[in-house]
Amino acid sequence: MKHKAVILGCNYYIGLSTIRCLGIYGIHTVAVDYSAEQAYGARSKYCSEHLIAPHYKEEKKKFIRFLIDYASRQSLPPVLIPCHDAYVEIIDEHLAELRQYYLIPQTKQGLYTEVMNKDTLHLVAVQNGVPVPETVRPGEEHFFEKIENIIHYPCIVKPVDSPAFVAYFRRKLFKVHNREELTRALNEAERAGLEVIVQRIIPGFDDHMYTFDAYLNQDSKVTHWVSCRKLRQYPINFGASVYTEHHQVPELLEIGGEFLERIQWKGFAEIEFKKDADTGQFYLIEVNVRITNLNVLLHQVGMNIPYITYCELTGHEAVPPFSLQQSQNRVFRYAYEDLLAIRDYIRTGQLSPAQVVRSLFRPKASAIWDWNDPQPAFAYMGIVLGKILKKVRRG
Repeated sequence: MKHKAVILGCNYYIGLSTIRCLGIYGIHTVAVDYSAEQAYGARSKYCSEHLIAPHYKEEKKKFIRFLIDYASRQSLPPVLIPCHDAYVEIIDEHLAELRQYYLIPQTKQGLYTEVMNKDTLHLVAVQNGVPVPETVRPGEEHFFEKIENIIHYPCIVKPVDSPAFVAYFRRKLFKVHNREELTRALNEAERAGLEVIVQRIIPGFDDHMYTFDAYLNQDSKVTHWVSCRKLRQYPINFGASVYTEHHQVPELLEIGGEFLERIQWKGFAEIEFKKDADTGQFYLIEVNVRITNLNVLLHQVGMNIPYITYCELTGHEAVPPFSLQQSQNRVFRYAYEDLLAIRDYIRTGQLSPAQVVRSLFRPKASAIWDWNDPQPAFAYMGIVLGKILKKVRRG
């Protein structure tokens, strides 16, 4: 396999799982980071090269030049795989230019951003008949009346641009319980120069959160898909997956698959849904347009997204279409944050210790640990211990 795979962002386990998914097939993997300090994914035995690039945001032009210069020196165009939203935004902004040098699934410039942007995603979903939570935008006429009569408290204040919001506030959203808290959240977002929307909270515990994970070929047809159900998130209630099971739900193919085909999506996408505990209806919450937290679980149940992407774009032997008829008794676990989540679920009375213990005795797809490739886990433990020591010294 002569085409290289350039993987953007290996200071998180998503990049690590991507390297492993490709490296096991002997594919030359190139980890690209802006710093080597915490890039534990590049410590994998499956990582062929590790490059330090200019910072994707602080030196954007130099970063793009770096990518182009690297690809220009290769005998064949590499496959470009982003593992963080910020990298996706930059690829979308320079899609036409980068596609001259790299193999990238998406061909329509702006579609990545349109789907990542919560405001435009809401409009696109409504236009295609996909249910979304009721939403009100700051500045609308009778804004607070709509909050009280349509949205109701508590509600959530969500960013339009998630990567920028998370980078600034270190959280995904604000949950507010009254007009005073809502006003405070809106003011904080305005001071940060970040656009937000306000949404109704769909009733249901965290295990009512589902994902539809799919790959669409260059004809925008779903060829591979699975679905999963979150069991725990961190931060709890409105966070990222830390303990999630494979749970096959055919209805999600009807809703999510048809939606992605209608908007002519190409490549991988993960749609997050919440199932209304009162009505049973699935509501589209957001779409992740790059390799996600659950990649290692998808791989273990039979769907290797990075490899599927690589094979289609390079013309290598095609990976047969894939779906599962039954749920597999396997869960994804990010142990470090799952322990923090367990602490908070128990503190708030949302889970009992007995419920947590019962949940743990299942085959696991671990976010970082791999018996056949242990070095990244050791590097990660060193990073965590370093953070702990810093806190101890400050205290």
